[in-house]
Amino acid sequence: MLNKKSISSVFTILALLFLFESCKKSELTYVPKLIIKIKVDSTLGRLGNNGQPIGMPSGHSGQHPLFNKISGHYLELTTSGTTPLGEGAVLYHAPETTLGGATAIDFDQSKLVTPGEVFLELPLSRLSPGTYQWARLSLSYQNYDVKFYYNGQAYTGTLASFVGYNTYLRQYKIKNEMVTVNANKLQGYWGFETINGVNVGQAPAGATTVPNPLFNSSPIPAGSCLVTGGFSTPLVITGNETSDVVIDMNLSVNNSFEWIDANGNGRWDVDGGNEQVVDMGLRGLFPTHNR
Repeated sequence: MLNKKSISSVFTILALLFLFESCKKSELTYVPKLIIKIKVDSTLGRLGNNGQPIGMPSGHSGQHPLFNKISGHYLELTTSGTTPLGEGAVLYHAPETTLGGATAIDFDQSKLVTPGEVFLELPLSRLSPGTYQWARLSLSYQNYDVKFYYNGQAYTGTLASFVGYNTYLRQYKIKNEMVTVNANKLQGYWGFETINGVNVGQAPAGATTVPNPLFNSSPIPAGSCLVTGGFSTPLVITGNETSDVVIDMNLSVNNSFEWIDANGNGRWDVDGGNEQVVDMGLRGLFPTHNR
């Protein structure tokens, strides 16, 4: 006959066996994920529209903006440098709307993240087995702080920069101030908040740099912010993965905020109105992965 101590031991053993089997089953049924993070880095190369390194033009200056938020509109991985846009593995396409007339990104439904946070998480099975060499990421929104000078005094302002092909805006918040629009805005629209309030403006068409090393074999539409970059080590997906795959979309902000430096002092002097901002585009995509 079992005594109380023996019965307790039996229950303990059964509980341990149940726990072991549960953990074993959990391991067997784990569904690996594809995790996408958007990061910014001022130490990365500074590229031009053709994806080649480019210096600061004579008479211009730049600074590395300090990012608060960022958002993307479209993400695609391709196995070849000749894959036409849209024929690779399209992993994300943000919501769009026609409320403003033409089709535009719906900013209210856009996902804004702090650089380094997870932007996208989905089952890894969404990505077909293959060897992926290139990534295309269409940026839609940047919110960052920049330094400027007025009457020789240093200040910091916050810029909301809309770099997507077309964005429908109801309202948006820059830092503390809300701006009401209720209309579509093409690539290059911005709002700038300082201690003196908010200024808004529109950069000329084509003024935003969008690096694409594949501009000859796989061009992108004019007016889009579809930055293209190659993996230093190709991403190989077998279909038999048992752990998560993490991709970091590393974006260069190396002097990405650029202006005409009229007095040549390397500072953005806003008084006088002759130091116009000429570019707010990102300066390259350098994707990496954990495989």
